[in-house]
Amino acid sequence: MSTLFRLFLTLAALCQLANLQAEVYWPEWLGPNRDGRVTYFDTPEKWPNSVSRDWSLTIGEGSAMPIIANGRIFAHSRQNGEEVVWAVDPESGKAIWRKTYPVNYRIQSPGERHGSGPLSNPTYADGRLFTFSVTGILSAWDAPSGDLLWRRDYADRFRETHPDWGHSFSPIVDGDQVIVHFGGGDSGVLVALNVVTGEVAWTEGADGPSHASPILVTLEGIRQIVEWNYESVVGIESGTGKRLWDYSLPHRGSNQNSPTPVHHKGRLLIGGENRGIRSLEPKLEDGEWRVIENWHRRDVSLNIASAVVNGNSLFGKSHFRQGQFFRLDTETGEVIWRGPSRMGEYATFLSIDDQVVILKDDATLEIIEADSDAYEPIISYEIAESPTWAAPVLLADGFLIKDRTKLFRWRFE
Repeated sequence: MSTLFRLFLTLAALCQLANLQAEVYWPEWLGPNRDGRVTYFDTPEKWPNSVSRDWSLTIGEGSAMPIIANGRIFAHSRQNGEEVVWAVDPESGKAIWRKTYPVNYRIQSPGERHGSGPLSNPTYADGRLFTFSVTGILSAWDAPSGDLLWRRDYADRFRETHPDWGHSFSPIVDGDQVIVHFGGGDSGVLVALNVVTGEVAWTEGADGPSHASPILVTLEGIRQIVEWNYESVVGIESGTGKRLWDYSLPHRGSNQNSPTPVHHKGRLLIGGENRGIRSLEPKLEDGEWRVIENWHRRDVSLNIASAVVNGNSLFGKSHFRQGQFFRLDTETGEVIWRGPSRMGEYATFLSIDDQVVILKDDATLEIIEADSDAYEPIISYEIAESPTWAAPVLLADGFLIKDRTKLFRWRFE
């Protein structure tokens, strides 16, 4: 084989690799639309029997999921009392850059087994990376170099700077604005800041933050941020910060507002601990907003884990019976199936074609058919060494997994 031909094959392989990396775009919590829908992944006709570990990297504690953009993995973690921001090469597992800053925080008991954060997921947009510390520090980083562009917090404004279990609100970017919720307890403010300068574009309300992350949707032709804060589910006009509507659903005692709202066909599916699941439909009629409750299902109730839609079904984990997966009809609220009890404290769901990926907190990843009438995993993989509270990322040929302290790259065999 000639040297020139070998060079051609090498370049072709590198181009193919670059294309595969570029196709994997998972820039924030639950993907580019925050709905857990993976569009770039080709579901295999038959899943491989096993996966092999390509590499692992000890990055520290935290349940922030890794993200991928422009052929790089970005991660946010905690080591030695500092929060750490990483850029990692997907193929070698080597750090491209690593930045740290001190964050004084210790999670309350009984959450100690999960570590002291961070909990918020990083967000990538237009060459910038945004991280939100467990104590409420928003940082903007230059993604190629790791240089700090600007940093903001509201520690001088609020007596409590974070919720009881730390901030898990993931920053959301809309155009030239990045939106976060500062504060803690029952007092806070939703803030939009300019992505370039960090200057405040608008602020909204005085409600405290919750543990839920917001979504960006268009309802009745108006682009809005749907957030579940300490008091209510609210719709905020993204461009102006104007509150359009709200639906009272407060955080009280152990009834935490944690799961990310789900948007499906103009409706919002909201579920909270001990409060079941609701289908809400904000409507604009004669210039006035009102929120219609289409149905309220009380015998399945989300706790911490967010749910996803596949087809016209909602898949999630109820905290009843010590953790029970379910499939629910989004139109009627009818429960199609419930899985076994005692499935663990937490799980993350992703939607792919006609199947659903479930990562349980015991480091087991399962695949189920979306149209099945019962909980029957097609296959399962053991893919970490310790509990998995961070969401997985699907790659073209495997998975990216974060457990308590390590980041793993798994490849199909």
